[in-house]
Amino acid sequence: MDGFTNTRRLTVEWGHCDPAGIVFNPRFFEYFDYSTALLLEVALGLGKQAMMDRYGLAGIPIVETGARFMAPSRFGDVVEIESCVVELKRTSFGLRHRLTRAGVLSAEGRETRVWAGRHPEDPARLTSKPIPDEVAATLRGG
Repeated sequence: MDGFTNTRRLTVEWGHCDPAGIVFNPRFFEYFDYSTALLLEVALGLGKQAMMDRYGLAGIPIVETGARFMAPSRFGDVVEIESCVVELKRTSFGLRHRLTRAGVLSAEGRETRVWAGRHPEDPARLTSKPIPDEVAATLRGG
């Protein structure tokens, strides 16, 4: 499934890099996390806090992630990150992130996230919630 897709442009900053001037691999997960937030904001027309308030969410935590790195990204590079919903279940959804520089794939990431609210008996705990129908339809790309 290739559902809702959003693309953003990013300039690699000095603080993203290790002493050799290349992006420190864990930073890619930060890039992907923010790309997911932007995808949802564009898809739903709501900022993160407004989305959480509207749908009674505690968050959309990552339960699985991974990445492949094909080519380094360096200080000053302008990259594009294309994020796409690739799986949609009752309470979770999967995303693919593709980071390219000048059209060449440099890194690819994946995430599985859960639509989560507060547990009714213990608000300190999270529990999965069904993804609302209108959100699911939008994430499917419909």
